[in-house]
Amino acid sequence: MAGKLYIVATPIGNLEDITLRAINILKQVDIIAAEDTRNTLKLLNHLNISKKMISYHRHNEEVKKEELIKLLEEDKNIALVSDAGTPCISDPGEEVVKKAIEKNIEIIPIPGACALINALIVSGLDCKEFTFIGFLPLNKKTRQEKLKQIEESQNTIILYEAPHKLKTTLEDLSKILQKRKIVLAKEITKIHENYIRGSIEEILETLEEPKGEYIILIQANKNKKADEKEILNNLPIEEHYLYYEKKGLEKKEIIKKIAQDRNKTKNEVYKYFIKK
Repeated sequence: MAGKLYIVATPIGNLEDITLRAINILKQVDIIAAEDTRNTLKLLNHLNISKKMISYHRHNEEVKKEELIKLLEEDKNIALVSDAGTPCISDPGEEVVKKAIEKNIEIIPIPGACALINALIVSGLDCKEFTFIGFLPLNKKTRQEKLKQIEESQNTIILYEAPHKLKTTLEDLSKILQKRKIVLAKEITKIHENYIRGSIEEILETLEEPKGEYIILIQANKNKKADEKEILNNLPIEEHYLYYEKKGLEKKEIIKKIAQDRNKTKNEVYKYFIKK
């Protein structure tokens, strides 16, 4: 019988954010796989936990995932932790999770702190629909593709950025965002926790030398949605119908969409097509 792989969220700053369940799992497992064993040791010392640790990070994932799978198959229970927050979210973990699924090994999430979610809920931006991109690519072509995605997105966008790259990233974003609002979340749950809200130009003008970890949250492109709606509403209703039909929508759903776009009842739209 194989052991279990626990994906354990740890604090992103304030050590009091560790959950009771996470503490119990860290005490119970046979091994802790840590992104940085030195960093995790500080947390374990704080919790009075002594446990065997294995280093598992981006640069050794391919090799170490095999070692972890072998230990799991030997009935060892393993807790996977990153330096801070939830593993696999812009942190190591995906590779061993994929391999464990292949081997039918049980994987159990232990919920807890996640920087992007905590930044979002205090941002004042739309929380209903959001897109997490993580760190922007360094490659020029793929970076431009991501920036284009951000420019057009009708969702709130969430990015991570290192302090030494923050200004460059903000300057890149300033070329595409126009008057959209952004929020900079700095050092969440730590002593110097801070939130800066405003237009990107305002923030660039007042930004001091960046220190610590940053999350950039970007207001959704509401103009694109309004433009599309305006274009559709200026079409004859038959072409409006055809637009959604080409997208693969069924008649019932098309009528609902047209009613929303034109601020009419579904009945009114339905009756129009019945007459035809």
